Amino acid sequence: MHRLDCLGDMCPLPLMKLMQYREQLDRGESVMIVTDHSCTCESLLNYCHKQDLPVAVLEPIPGVWEITIQPKPML
Repeated sequence: MHRLDCLGDMCPLPLMKLMQYREQLDRGESVMIVTDHSCTCESLLNYCHKQDLPVAVLEPIPGVWEITIQPKPML
């Protein structure tokens, strides 16, 4: 799993960082983005839903989110 530290990054930078990992997602690898901006959660969730990518969000401590993007399930 690739882990991207996006603490302090404002939108759209975390989304742009995720897009750089699209090839890894296509190869079956997952990506976790750690952020402290709620708008990042919203933009990443919208992107993942549009791309049909499974995504899970955890808030391990208040105000910090771990967004895990899984590759598309293989048919």
